[in-house]
Amino acid sequence: MSIPAPTPETVTVTSTRVVCDGASDIPGGEALGHPRVFIEIDADLGYADCGYCDRRFVLDGKGAPAHH
Repeated sequence: MSIPAPTPETVTVTSTRVVCDGASDIPGGEALGHPRVFIEIDADLGYADCGYCDRRFVLDGKGAPAHH
């Protein structure tokens, strides 16, 4: 019997531009993450996944587009 993989973390955000480093919410975990990536959420789709850690960022619907 195989053990199922853990479900990736889901983060609700209010901006269409987010940053993921895989460890920013782990105290002292700077060395545990991955390279920092900037992710654009397609407002029509409503979510985007990090290509490194599969963390899903979900737009809460009340968010404003990111300023460029």
